[in-house]
Amino acid sequence: MLDSFLNYSSILFVAIPAAGALILLLTPNNSRLINPIAQLVSFITMILSILAFIFFDPENSNYQFRQTFEWLNIVSINKIISLDLGVDGISSFMVMLTGIVMFTGVLGSSSITHRTKDFFVLYFVLISGVFGVFVSIDLFFLFFFYELAVVPMYLLISVWGSSSVFKNFTRTKDYGALKLTLFLVAGSVLIWVGLLSIFIESNATNFSFIDIKNHGDLSAKFQIFIFPFILVGFGVLGGLWPFHTWSPDGHVAAPTSVSMVHAGVLMKLGAYGFLKIGIFLLPEGAQEWMPLLLTLGTVNVLYGALSAMGQQDLKYVIGYSSVSHMGYVFMGIGTLHHLGVTGSVMQMFSHGIMTALFFSTVGIIYEKTHSRDINILEGLTKKMPLVTVFFVIAGFASLGLPSLSGFVSELLVFLGLFKTYPIFGVLGVIGAAITAIYILRLIAKVFFGSLQDNQITSTSVAIKDKISSAILIGLIIAVGSIPFPFIAKIENSVHSLLLLGLGS
Repeated sequence: MLDSFLNYSSILFVAIPAAGALILLLTPNNSRLINPIAQLVSFITMILSILAFIFFDPENSNYQFRQTFEWLNIVSINKIISLDLGVDGISSFMVMLTGIVMFTGVLGSSSITHRTKDFFVLYFVLISGVFGVFVSIDLFFLFFFYELAVVPMYLLISVWGSSSVFKNFTRTKDYGALKLTLFLVAGSVLIWVGLLSIFIESNATNFSFIDIKNHGDLSAKFQIFIFPFILVGFGVLGGLWPFHTWSPDGHVAAPTSVSMVHAGVLMKLGAYGFLKIGIFLLPEGAQEWMPLLLTLGTVNVLYGALSAMGQQDLKYVIGYSSVSHMGYVFMGIGTLHHLGVTGSVMQMFSHGIMTALFFSTVGIIYEKTHSRDINILEGLTKKMPLVTVFFVIAGFASLGLPSLSGFVSELLVFLGLFKTYPIFGVLGVIGAAITAIYILRLIAKVFFGSLQDNQITSTSVAIKDKISSAILIGLIIAVGSIPFPFIAKIENSVHSLLLLGLGS
């Protein structure tokens, strides 16, 4: 019975959040059922995503739990567009990440009291789009779900976000929302041009990755020409330097749960696009342009870490830290080596969980102190010891402490780099050292400095926040302490991706 249920999981990942949005849309505005419905829908989705990952057969690198629904059949030109959904080892990892961040984000949304129903409707639409990208085998619907994930971000930030006032300037929530939208829409245009070009040039009968790959009609010249569209288009969403500037501003302006989704899973769509389209469909273009991606990824790591060191707002620190850590994802992909690419996928998961914990903890701190200013927040461990534990674990995962998830992912990336581009490996290690400096400095100042009593209104942590943090911490420790079961799930899919894409 469970197997039969899981066979439909690919469509359910999209359908359950969408159904949750519809149910909430029909629920009265002032109903007490809004939060319970949101929690139930997100919990069911999380459990399904975990089960799909557990029961995914790692020995089979093909797409599993596959469902295909014909959407449009143009007989005159023999072209078909199908809702083709399935899960491989890489996407199963990303699906589980999305389900967990979705649930913990809902638990962290208790502070949303204004138009709560509308918030969760848009939140579930966004999540449905994210799931759709990770399970789509069809390029048309991958782009459709990509847009579905991007569009709600503007409203979620502009309506429920917050503005930040600094010494010499102000960053309004409207500024953050509009900047994010303009950047991502620009990236979407490039992606759509790239996807349409690939489809037309391949002479495939449908938009399926597999069908396009099997035709094998994409010339090396075409691949080299079109790859920059894919690189820049997906790079924008992934926070690739120099297209990253929307991300820290978006993080700061967004409410806590949206920041968790934004950094935790939304940025991963960019890296996922590189893997599924850049490497798999444009292998010769990838080999030609990957040195550039490696270079930009290295700049990400160093620039993001140095920028994080100079920030005074906790959210900005985490925002630039995300830019830095996504650099390791790009560097791992850029190696085109199974160790580096496996590390890249692990880094996407580790960073997603770690950043979700970061933003969840910062949300608690802001709720209790009404400030995110590092110069004001000092000595919090004396009044908020549990919150200190949450932040320290996230920080240690960020700097790559052994036995935590960040160590495993960065180690694999470094191994891939030293086997292919040793100089970039050295620069990556330097970036990790800088990360350790600003994280330890931040922990020392915010949590172990002189206590500012007047800033703390309450010290209790809500049970929802405890549950959310416990789930995220458990995964950070599990992946870091026993990584091999997780690596085994994705390793064959990575090998298959590189073999079918690059022939090596």
